[in-house]
Amino acid sequence: MQAKNIIITGGSKGIGRALADQLSKDGHTVIVLSRGNPDLQRVEWVKCDLSNQENIIEAVDGVTKLISSVDVLVHNSGYLVNKPFTQVSYEDLEQSYKVNVFGPFLLTQKLLPIMSCAHIIGISSMGGVNGTVKFPGLSAYSSSKGALITLFELLQEELGDQTGQVFNILALGAVQTEMLSAAFPGFEAPLTAKDMAEFVRWFALNGHKYFKGKVLPVSVSTP
Repeated sequence: MQAKNIIITGGSKGIGRALADQLSKDGHTVIVLSRGNPDLQRVEWVKCDLSNQENIIEAVDGVTKLISSVDVLVHNSGYLVNKPFTQVSYEDLEQSYKVNVFGPFLLTQKLLPIMSCAHIIGISSMGGVNGTVKFPGLSAYSSSKGALITLFELLQEELGDQTGQVFNILALGAVQTEMLSAAFPGFEAPLTAKDMAEFVRWFALNGHKYFKGKVLPVSVSTP
């Protein structure tokens, strides 16, 4: 397979880090945008706080110094608030939407000039899918992940035919990560971050051949 230029957000730990490691070992050029350094060989790191508009613009400038085109963009970053609805503050809600919705929106917008026929993947949650089981305490997280789904469905219609981009959503179920432990203390998920990264890796490289503008549940447990 021809080597691709791949950007992964939130790749300093969990699924994102495992995904960056696997794709880089395949020979692809991988750039991680995150606040923390993934500390992986063969992986470029551009520091980026997705809740900060100026930081996103600076990160895009950093990306364009490393590569001239993007083949795959994986919006893996996520921000979790686990609080009863009555205790969720405006700041909690704002940070959730900045990282989970505004960040992917702005980053995609700023990278469009160097993306041609790219596969753009949003990592959402089963909790963001209409008609699925919802869990107390996750009002900010689940609603923001639902907003990401709607955004990607719209972008496929608005940009897909014009630019050749393919927008797909993977709605993940339970995966053993730090975020899952924060959301469901004591619960043990059936899949590890490495397990899920192996699927996302395949989908990132091949999913655009089979799916366009789709929301795909990837779950054996919720949680």
